[in-house]
Amino acid sequence: MEQQKGKSPKESAVETRCILMPQHANPQGTAFGGVIMAWIDTVAAMAAQRHAGCEVVTAGIDSLIFREPIRIGDHVVLKASVNYVSRSSMEVGVQVTREDPYSSQKAIATTCYLTFVALDENKKPAPAPAILPETEQEKRRYENAKLRVQARKKLLKKIK
Repeated sequence: MEQQKGKSPKESAVETRCILMPQHANPQGTAFGGVIMAWIDTVAAMAAQRHAGCEVVTAGIDSLIFREPIRIGDHVVLKASVNYVSRSSMEVGVQVTREDPYSSQKAIATTCYLTFVALDENKKPAPAPAILPETEQEKRRYENAKLRVQARKKLLKKIK
């Protein structure tokens, strides 16, 4: 029996922590959006690289809405997971949680979806391994991602 090629989302998932320092914040003491965006792009790229096993590039980032402020001294927990794979493109979801290091109180600050493209040694799009969701949550994220991918393609056709 031939083994199906692909990876489960947990095989390439990435979780990391940062601390929001004064240089990451505005005069009000809350995170610069661009700093959080850079951290999101970095952790998402790591998950995409782990999944694809090759170089990847960011092709797009969905809207980013901050629901909770992240303040100087907060721990920032970033979790990235590949939700969906086309031929060479992958949707990676990132959840950003702020955590008070003293009380351990947590709140989701934002979530975001990014699209990455796997590249070959000539920097051309390369096939990425299939995604094999296993848990109910992974299957739900896969189905939701499929809808977002279809909506993105439809929107791009309309605006061209």
